[in-house]
Amino acid sequence: VHGGVLFWLPIMSHTSLLYDVILLDIEGTTTSISFVKDVLFPYARAKVSAYLDRNWGSKHLFSDLQALFELAKQDSSSGVANVPVIPALSEEEFLNSQDHSKYDDYKQAVIKNVHWQIDQDRKSTALKQLQGHIWQEGYEKGELKGHMYDDVASAFARWREAGIKIYIYSSGSIEAQKLIFGYSEQGNLLSHISGHFDTTTGFKQEASSYQKIQQQINVDPKKILFCTDIYGEAKAAKEAGFNTMVMLRPGNAPLPQDHGFETASAFT
Repeated sequence: VHGGVLFWLPIMSHTSLLYDVILLDIEGTTTSISFVKDVLFPYARAKVSAYLDRNWGSKHLFSDLQALFELAKQDSSSGVANVPVIPALSEEEFLNSQDHSKYDDYKQAVIKNVHWQIDQDRKSTALKQLQGHIWQEGYEKGELKGHMYDDVASAFARWREAGIKIYIYSSGSIEAQKLIFGYSEQGNLLSHISGHFDTTTGFKQEASSYQKIQQQINVDPKKILFCTDIYGEAKAAKEAGFNTMVMLRPGNAPLPQDHGFETASAFT
């Protein structure tokens, strides 16, 4: 890529392009959808109550709870159907609460809201923040290992050696992204990754989100390849001037007919 050297990108089956950056989705691209759906989500769901008990009275848990409270309030005022409401709880009261058994009703409201969001498959920043903290405990205890497709680690090493920078853009929080790559089945892959983006940058099916990413990494969009499994994300990235590749990993949703995008089943 650099110094005028043409680099053949293995995921391009019939063409070659010069890229300075490869921007990757996670779910359905580097990692199986089933790992997220059948392992991570159920783990977070099952551990919410224990996580609340272990971290009650801590500032980082209050941050999680406040984000959930604000979202629930917003959902309720916006007329979202069946949203479980979370009562207000001041930071002072929370941080000074020694006996968390007095707050069982509050905790049950939080658990109900979190379970509801998971069941709705919501991608809210508040939910992702809490899930990320729960998963962190699981990874650190060795109860979780981030799934990676077999070709991921070797592709990362090859791209990095070629001078291509790798960035991640996922609906999962940046903390959660770092966990899945830092505690992956193929070892710690974080040294290959130059940066991370999540929904705090913007929604993944909006072109403006990719424009923000391009501005932050300061690379010509024509020199960026975005890999994802979602048609709407590929469309948004293309509108922002990115090159796009739609991944056809096992279990990914089928693409619309005549979608018009390059596709690949693997990075190699």
